[in-house]
Amino acid sequence: MNLLLHMCCGPCSCYPVKKLREDGIEPTGYFFNPNIHPYKEWEMRLNAAKEFAQKVDMKIITDENYMLRDFLKKALAAESVENGRCRMCYTWRLEQTAKYAAENGFEAFTSTLFYSIYQQHELMKDTAQHFADVYGVKFYYEDFRPGWQEGIDISKELELYRQPYCGCIFSEEERYSKAIRKQRKKEAKARKRAMMEAL
Repeated sequence: MNLLLHMCCGPCSCYPVKKLREDGIEPTGYFFNPNIHPYKEWEMRLNAAKEFAQKVDMKIITDENYMLRDFLKKALAAESVENGRCRMCYTWRLEQTAKYAAENGFEAFTSTLFYSIYQQHELMKDTAQHFADVYGVKFYYEDFRPGWQEGIDISKELELYRQPYCGCIFSEEERYSKAIRKQRKKEAKARKRAMMEAL
């Protein structure tokens, strides 16, 4: 199978590539991540993806356009909807992957997003299938999460740069701001309370 593998980063690619090869599939990596900020972080992840591809002898295609302003416009517009920012981010990256796959002769596409235990798996799955249908290319689905720890171990063996947050500037802010985390918990409790009262 001629498969295009969207890569979030080097470490997240370790287990999916190993598993795909075990299943007889030789993927081509595709780095398209306009969600990663600031620039130095984006550059480190791009370089780590290239380093990983070189170390495991995998072909890689990289979109090296740093799109801070485009991302911020889309992300801020999506903030008013619950999970809107993440939904926008999945949509942007998975649509571009499906489109690139269809336009460049790939039979199918998938993403290392399906390796992460922190992402919204079912939402990503539905989104990927939608764009597979739109662009007429197969979405190769596999849940790579069972290999979470193995992927971490491989990335450490390969000495790849390992990032401390998902990528976007908002997730970095949420990771390091105690006040934001506290506010998020408060909002979640309020939503739960409102739902219970509605019942």
